[in-house]
Amino acid sequence: MIIDQAWAASSEASQSAEGARGGGTFPPFDPSTFASQLLWLVITFGIFYFIMSRVIIPRIAGILETRRDRISRDLDESRRLKEESDAAHAAYEHELAEAKRKAHTIGQEATDRAKQEAAAEREKVEAGLSDKLKDAESRITKIKQKALGEVDDIAAEVTGAIVSELIGGKLTKAELTKTVSAITK
Repeated sequence: MIIDQAWAASSEASQSAEGARGGGTFPPFDPSTFASQLLWLVITFGIFYFIMSRVIIPRIAGILETRRDRISRDLDESRRLKEESDAAHAAYEHELAEAKRKAHTIGQEATDRAKQEAAAEREKVEAGLSDKLKDAESRITKIKQKALGEVDDIAAEVTGAIVSELIGGKLTKAELTKTVSAITK
């Protein structure tokens, strides 16, 4: 109470002094209104604190919690999708390697089969050529033997023709064959 009276007295004194000058002090800086200013400051701060603590802070906390949960779900989802992606990539790589291995095996089998078929075909052709070669050799041998057998007859005929032209006489076939045989041996 004493403080209030002192304030009131100083406030009255300052107001009478200011009244004489024709102006007043700026109200927030007026010492006579400090007590009421402090009271209203405490009341206003209390109301704002109550509103902040009961309304605004819980809403902000709820929003932050919702965001935290959503971010956590999104991170979990991204991890799950990454794992699925990695698994799909690994499966793709495995399938690709398996396909390459199968393609190589099929290619190797086709190459081996083609080689075997070519070898079998070559053997058939070689066997056919070998048979034809043997036939040709036997025919050539027969023709050669026949030709060699006829060489003496041909030589005898040619010799007879030459003798008849040169000498003008005729020899018998037996004489001519005997003479050519003697010469060829």
